[in-house]
Amino acid sequence: MRVISGTAKSLRLKTPEGMDTRPTTDRIKETLFNMLQPLLPGSLFVDLFSGSGGIGIEALSRGADHAYFVENEKRAVFCIVENLRFTRLTDRATVLKTDVLSALYSIHEREADILFMDPPYDCGHEQRVLAILGELPWITENTLVVIETSLRSDISYLGELGFSLEKEKRYKTNRHLFCRKIKKI
Repeated sequence: MRVISGTAKSLRLKTPEGMDTRPTTDRIKETLFNMLQPLLPGSLFVDLFSGSGGIGIEALSRGADHAYFVENEKRAVFCIVENLRFTRLTDRATVLKTDVLSALYSIHEREADILFMDPPYDCGHEQRVLAILGELPWITENTLVVIETSLRSDISYLGELGFSLEKEKRYKTNRHLFCRKIKKI
């Protein structure tokens, strides 16, 4: 896995051994970031279920001002810290070694621009996270929430939790859902 573009372009990133993480392939990551690029410069980026940190590091490399990395697995956190050091992006990152649901209450920002989550597939984590995100003040109608899921994941609950689906990008085995909080009137 490598950084595709920006200040850390072509640098290879470490990934934890084993099957506990699923690093996003370079092709899917490039497609995702081509869609996100207009929003990245100067942004606050939140990477939930960070794994090795490749998504958040790509965001920083492409111009995000700051990124939060949330990961609970010890080996993955070690990789995130090492990858941030190797790419010289440590000073623009906050790494939270905790479970995602607890971490959401630890972030005290005015507004996140982009929140990306890649939870284990088909375990219902995204629904629990969105239920909390809908109540947090730093997730606004302007925050783009990107969820990586399996193709078969049921997302019928989005509206009930106060989110609307803006776009869906399908790949062979998974998809990215681009959502926003529905503005309360």
